[in-house]
Amino acid sequence: MSALEKQLQLGRLPPRPPGPAGVSGQALPKMRMGPGRKRDYSPVPWSQYFESMEDVVVESESGKDTFRIYKSGSEGPVLLLLHGGGHSALSWAVFTSAIINRIQCRIVALDLRGHGETKVRNPEDLSAETMSKDIGNVVEAMYGDLSPPIMLIGHSMGGAIAVHTAASNAVPSLLGLCMIDVVEGTAMDALNSMQNFLRSRPKTFKSLENAIEWSVKSGQIRNLESARVSMVGQVKECESDASPGGPKAIVEGIIEEEEEEEDENDEGESVNKRKKDDDAETKKEPVYTWRIELARTEKYWDGWFRGLSNLFLNCPVPKLLLLAGVDRLDKDLTIGQMQGKFQMQVLPQCGHAVHEDAPDKVAEAVATFLIRHRFTEPIGGFQCVFPAC
Repeated sequence: MSALEKQLQLGRLPPRPPGPAGVSGQALPKMRMGPGRKRDYSPVPWSQYFESMEDVVVESESGKDTFRIYKSGSEGPVLLLLHGGGHSALSWAVFTSAIINRIQCRIVALDLRGHGETKVRNPEDLSAETMSKDIGNVVEAMYGDLSPPIMLIGHSMGGAIAVHTAASNAVPSLLGLCMIDVVEGTAMDALNSMQNFLRSRPKTFKSLENAIEWSVKSGQIRNLESARVSMVGQVKECESDASPGGPKAIVEGIIEEEEEEEDENDEGESVNKRKKDDDAETKKEPVYTWRIELARTEKYWDGWFRGLSNLFLNCPVPKLLLLAGVDRLDKDLTIGQMQGKFQMQVLPQCGHAVHEDAPDKVAEAVATFLIRHRFTEPIGGFQCVFPAC
């Protein structure tokens, strides 16, 4: 693995797709599912994982902003979930199902400004200060002056925003803080290569199924179940239709699955027929593109991550850091971890989207953390397994 690839897999907004070679550097095998066993890349609705969906209106003298949230649970502390850059609240769907069955808690998963279905007057202002204020405003709009105990849990960019929110006291009833796979040192190192990564992604997809398939086969999300619900929050229909001369799907590196072997004599005819079918499908189906152009947010990246380690260490509430690899720790966090200033747990064999790739393991880690600090109670016979680190 090259140094560049290693950097991009450390701290960043979305993960770097492994491309034609897997994380180990070995070529990915061609998947043959056999007749009738083709993988299902169809989208799954949010309602299979969350109990309800709401739009929270935040009013000010200059107007109104509307923030989309997804909720589950009716008692216990509130786990306020903040997604990574380019993702949406739907990235927490499978995790929500996993943790709601382990402990008493309430889930609030939020689409940050410029992401998902949230609608604000200035969606391109993604500064850490503005997004921290958003979170405080949403909490106030939901609960008023009597907000319940809240634990902020954020992934990547969302983890950084969670720390900035905690440091600014935007959530007065803050109970705890959890960052998932974001560390200042490695994130800052990776930012120089982020534009190259963003340019390497497909610009459009011919369908939601196509987008879901790309996310799994590229390695962005390694869990098909999560990809089927979360990719809906990452892409949207293009404003212009897929007419001749319009945008077409650009999907490279996708390994096609074959349901049956074609007769060699009919190979040419079959290829031509498939091409015609694909062309017809492209013309009649909507074309999808990314909901947010992350490349245009570059001026905010430094502000998200610079000084993050010290801000995290200085937050006075109990803290949890979940990482996909121990090599992600920078100097300040290494010293802080040795001093016992926060709890850390490494979840190996995950990509950057740790909570999507291993939702059960992340749910167990968060549930154990909350029970250890006596913030909640286990349900359904859940047994804590306290980590060694």
